[in-house]
Amino acid sequence: MSESHGDEQQSAPQIHSALIRETGMPGTEEALRKRHTARARSAAGRTRAACRYAGVETDRAAVIAVPTEAAAKAANAIRLSADALAALAEGVPDPAADARHARNAAAASVLAAQMARSHGADALSDAAYQAALTASRAAGTAAGREGLGRNESLNAEAEAAEAAAVAAAGAAGWR
Repeated sequence: MSESHGDEQQSAPQIHSALIRETGMPGTEEALRKRHTARARSAAGRTRAACRYAGVETDRAAVIAVPTEAAAKAANAIRLSADALAALAEGVPDPAADARHARNAAAASVLAAQMARSHGADALSDAAYQAALTASRAAGTAAGREGLGRNESLNAEAEAAEAAAVAAAGAAGWR
């Protein structure tokens, strides 16, 4: 799956290696922000792709507080992803907050995956939905009290889960 501007998505190990080469250290606040941002962008891309696959209109005007219809759910998922990316682009790096934004983008992708799965109920759609759940949980753990966005092992697990979710979404045809 690629991002909306057409760049090929990197795997979690590629992202991690590039950041270490770029910064010289895996744990600086700026390097951590880049890692969390990469995960958030990937999750936002999965959200958009799943909504497209489901044929759901993602009109921002459809955003409502408690969405019940598919269009409103899609609009909310897209808005949550966009909000997470916007927050990551602002202010100084804060690993705990940045990880929470990546978690929010991953959580939004679960809603989109649920909609996409309902339009293509098969083993690949089920696997893509489960991978989205796993990526969201891993992002939540990395952002949680134990990791606070800084724990190398938890961040690596979140990156691997995101890469697996991208692969599963691609296999399900959610492009």
